[in-house]
Amino acid sequence: MTQTVNVHLRPIDSEGLAAFAQKGRNNPTAKGTNKVHTVLEGQYRSLSYVGDHEPVVVDEPLHLFGQNTAPAPGEIVLSALGGCLAVGIVAVATWREVKLSRLELFLEGDIGNSAAWGAGGHLDKQPSDMGFQEVRVKVLVQGDAPRETLDEIVKHANFYSPVANSIRNPIDFKLELHD
Repeated sequence: MTQTVNVHLRPIDSEGLAAFAQKGRNNPTAKGTNKVHTVLEGQYRSLSYVGDHEPVVVDEPLHLFGQNTAPAPGEIVLSALGGCLAVGIVAVATWREVKLSRLELFLEGDIGNSAAWGAGGHLDKQPSDMGFQEVRVKVLVQGDAPRETLDEIVKHANFYSPVANSIRNPIDFKLELHD
């Protein structure tokens, strides 16, 4: 006798998700604020404190004069994008009552830094020439729905992803010295 075993990823609270969605419909202009405190240890290694979690360590690889003890800043950005897209895919799948059994995202981005962070490199560069020039994401997703439905879920999550939209769209950005 053959037995089929279906294993699904740990689900989120669908009632909580519905209440959160209702809250957004009731107040579509509501915004939250993310806060991070970053402290440089030395060379390019820094610790970013987020809430009461262990610090997120950021470094640069050896060829960029770091210690290679942690992901580089651009890799952290891609990690944030991957995490945000995963959250969205799970939320949309839950909303559509699709149970996921596997979700993996593979991200890569081409980044420009010929200006050497403005420290004597090619100084004729414009902001649009620096940073990510292209980001590519491949999603491996499996669940109890046809491929077309899973594709719709992924595309829907991408459209509404706060981090993807922060990368895709120009935003107001302010930088000043702290008092």
